[in-house]
Parts: sequence; structure tokens; C-alpha cells
Amino acid sequence: MRMYEIINNKKRGKTLTNDEINFVVQGFTTGEVPDYQMSALLMAIYFQGMSPEETAALTMAMANSGEQIDLSNLHGKNVDKHSTGGVGDKTTLIVAPIVAALGLNIPKMSGRGLGHTGGTIDKIESIPGVRTSLESEEFLKIVNHHKICITGQSANLAPADKAIYALRDVTATVDSIPLIAASIMSKKIAAGAKYILLDVKTGSGAFMKDVEDATKLAQEMVNIGGACGRETAAIITDMSAPLGWAVGNSLEVIEAIEVLSDKASDKPLAEVCITLAAHLLHLAAEGDFAECRQKVEDAIKSGIALQKFAEMIEAQGGDPSYILNPENFPKAAHIIPCPAPETGYITKMDTEGIGLAAVTLGAGRSIPTDTIDHSAGIVLHAKTGNYVEKGQPLATLHTNNPEAAKEAKAKLIASYKISSNKPRPTPLIHAQISLATKG
Repeated sequence: MRMYEIINNKKRGKTLTNDEINFVVQGFTTGEVPDYQMSALLMAIYFQGMSPEETAALTMAMANSGEQIDLSNLHGKNVDKHSTGGVGDKTTLIVAPIVAALGLNIPKMSGRGLGHTGGTIDKIESIPGVRTSLESEEFLKIVNHHKICITGQSANLAPADKAIYALRDVTATVDSIPLIAASIMSKKIAAGAKYILLDVKTGSGAFMKDVEDATKLAQEMVNIGGACGRETAAIITDMSAPLGWAVGNSLEVIEAIEVLSDKASDKPLAEVCITLAAHLLHLAAEGDFAECRQKVEDAIKSGIALQKFAEMIEAQGGDPSYILNPENFPKAAHIIPCPAPETGYITKMDTEGIGLAAVTLGAGRSIPTDTIDHSAGIVLHAKTGNYVEKGQPLATLHTNNPEAAKEAKAKLIASYKISSNKPRPTPLIHAQISLATKG
């Protein structure tokens, strides 16, 4: 088997075999296939695409390239939830405690933020003492005792994906739906859960800017899950505005606590989280959707979901008093209002621009080595559809770096479009996709 022939076959639109795909992934992981040949194949895939069978084979080859999390000793059903990321997306902090409180195991491996999107690990690390770098044995022990644990991704989880993504990033092949789908699903398959719910974001703050592309990606990932023997479903949710009022690590944890306390000030955030949690329960055959939604609402109202979140934080070495008393979180030294430049309806928001404004304040990273300021961020006071008067606060900036506030303020104001016409409301949930398990 020669890499030249594999590249040439894909360049001409031929379907690669499982053996060819395994040869490529294994060879690139071990260094036997050089970067320049892998780059050529990635570009051929970008233009020629991949069949569902090829994409599933690539996913499994990457999943098998490193550590496989064995969940067989856990008691109960193992579920996982993945979001494609966005601004203000704290859904994992809300959905995971809910489903764990209702008896499902959620052994969750999450990532850090980079660029305009936040990371779940950065958010829970704003709670003093919490540990997110756990060995597999301790990770699984916590899940067995508490039904939930959120840890950083193992360096040896799908290492082929990490190597291939680094190459995609510098060869302009990131935005290939089969490659995106295989990248995401390789880590989900390696993480071991039988039931996988995908929250695919669409809009100005998402990687997939329009509903059509988001739906294609979601369908591709659901197909992969089915082909790999996993019960998989996807929900297309809106990211044309930040999710919730808070953007920034501890600010988002506080907002998540509000939802879990049944005190949500942002109803769309609560609705998205309740919908996702209900779908995850339904996917795991815990009842019909209406029954599952009722269970989710009851878990919030009774307080068991909030208690489960505090329980998880304590099990991971964190201080649970921050969950039960969120006023304990440190505040940024400088809290600066950002007034509306004119009167009218907010017709559009550049959600990515708002995320980058939060990064400027210290809430995120431009490069992986940047340090996070957990108290920095933005609290929004108005979003798309709201009417504002000139001078009324659009948002409040939270930062310990006052020099950064001027730049962040300009980015934030530029992210709002205000006019005299009230916009049509955008759906929170655009579509849902499911597929029965194959094999």
C-alpha cells in the first residue's frame, strides 16, 4: 500500500477502503506518513468529500489511535453531550448536573476556550480548588460514586485527531464537514458513552454560520454515531446572539447556578438547557419526551440538580460553598458600563465580536499559553429584539485590566446593529436529528 496511490485515488474522487484509511491514520500518527503527503490527502478530501462509510472509518481509526475509556464498570447508563461551541455557552454546567441528578452517568471530558469561544474547563476552574486534570481511575471512581465528573481531555484520547487537526489548521482544510464530523466524533467514541447528544450551534457566534451547514454537520455526526454502534441524536440550536446574559468564566458559572436554582433571568438559556437535558434522557430511553421534560423541570424545582452540581465540585476538590452561595466569587476590580450609541431596536448582534471583546478583557485566550482572568467578562443588558434608548447600558464590562476596557468597549458597540425596525424573532431550536443505532 502506497500513500501516493491513496492520494491519487481520492484526488480522482474514488472511495477509500477501511484498510487504506487505517494505513493513513496509523502511518501519520507514527510519523511514517510525512506532513506533505497528509496535507495533499486532506486537500483532496476537502474538494472530493467522503462517503458516510469513509467518514465512519476515519472516525474509528482516529478513535483507535490512542486511549479508549472503558466505562463497563460503571453502574447505569452512560451518556455524553457535546456542544460545537459558542459565546456564553454554559449548557454543560447546567445539563450535566440535571441528568446526573436523574440517575444517568455523565463522564464528561471537556476542552478549554480558544479564540471567541469559551471552554467548560476554564469555567469550572473559576471555582477555587477544583481539579480538572484527573487520571482515568479517579475520573471513573468519581462518576461511579456521584454519577458525574467533568475533566479535561486526556492527551492520549484520539491523538491522531490532534495531529491531523494541527495540519488542517495550517492548510486551509478546517472547514470540511466530513473532517469536522470525524474529529468531533472520534473523541466522543473514544470517551466510551453509549448515548451521545450533539448540540450543534448555528449563527454569528458559531463555527457553522448558517442552518443548512449546521444541519449537514449534525446529520454527518449522527450517521457516524449510528455506524459506530452508538445511540446518537443532534439538536441544532441558535448562536446568533450570546447564550444567556453572561460572557466570561465565573460570570457564566453564576448564571448556570441561577438556572439550576430555578431563578433564571434569561429564559432562552433555561429553555435550551431543559430541552437538551430532556432529549438526553429521551435518547437513553428514560421515557417519552414529555415525561423526560417533566423530570428535568422537577429536578430543577426540587433543588436536586443544584445539589448534584455542588456534589460534583466537592468530589473534584473544589469549594461547594461557591455553588450554594455564588456571591462568594471574586469580582473584577473595574466594572464599566457600555451605553447604547443610538435609540432603536437591536436587529443583529455579531456574537463572535462580543466573544472577542470578552477575550480582550481577559476572559479568554488568543493563543493557548494566554492566562485566563476568571472574573473578567461581559454582562449583557440587551440582546436582539430589545428596544434601547441612546445612553442606556447595552452591557457592563468586568475587568482587572482597565487599559483593555477601551478596546473591548469599541468591539462590543461595533457588534450591535440598531435600527427603527423591530426584527423577527429567531428560533432557539432550529431542528432535531436522530438515527437508530446500526448493528
